[in-house]
Amino acid sequence: MQAELSLKPAQLRLVAEIAEHGQLQLAAAEIAVTQPAASRMLAQIERAVGAALFLRHPKGMEPTAVGLAVAKRARAMLREMRDLGHEVAILRAGRGGSVHVGAVTGPAVGYLVPAIQSIKANASGADITVDVAPSRQLLRDLASGRLDFALARFLPEFDSRDFDVEPVRDEKVSLLVRRDHPLRAAPSVALSALAGYEWVMQESGAPIREAMNNAFGSAGLSAPGNIVNSSSLLLMIAYLSRTDAIAPVSEEVVQLLVSAPVSAGFVTLRLDRPIRVSPYFLLS
Repeated sequence: MQAELSLKPAQLRLVAEIAEHGQLQLAAAEIAVTQPAASRMLAQIERAVGAALFLRHPKGMEPTAVGLAVAKRARAMLREMRDLGHEVAILRAGRGGSVHVGAVTGPAVGYLVPAIQSIKANASGADITVDVAPSRQLLRDLASGRLDFALARFLPEFDSRDFDVEPVRDEKVSLLVRRDHPLRAAPSVALSALAGYEWVMQESGAPIREAMNNAFGSAGLSAPGNIVNSSSLLLMIAYLSRTDAIAPVSEEVVQLLVSAPVSAGFVTLRLDRPIRVSPYFLLS
């Protein structure tokens, strides 16, 4: 088995500088040692490697095949060491780091976007990854260690003892439609007037969908049956813009889509009763 090769940073720099300049004297000056000291250091390196790294010519030094390989790796390792020093300095100053966070759509818009803006204003090097998904997927990813924390609703199939749970707030449900929807101008809309319309909703069991089902049930009505099932905000926007469908969404999403600067051509229906969703939590 081949012995592990161990070179010091100064030795790595010397090899890289000789390969760069082709002159031992220039390389010695770059690493701030005398030429005789650089010559001794190079001899030590070549003994450790077990092969000549450079061919000596009257006008300079030319790397051998082994020398090219060592110089290439030396440059890569020196670059990694510089990057490590930079990363440590950023972390010590509190201006960097990485975080992987998940959120359901409403808090992603209402909480995470401004939070990320605030962090980036003070720590532009921070590495932030955001997943927007239903609570069930977020809880699975949090339990597996893929996420650092999540803004999501707790579900009964998960053990609350496995998480740190901090309440945040509940959500108000708004009904989003395109700007020229037939019910857009109605001063008040009862649920009985909505049953015949097409809907875009998250899958069965999602909190907003359950809140809508409960609202219809409390009014003595059957839940809507003509539904496009999707948790994709992009698909919902595309579908609503082409049809008279209705989408129940959180208040934060409504504010994003109907207000400046987005103003995406949607309005909300004025329901005759408020509909609220169970609270979401900060989970870690």
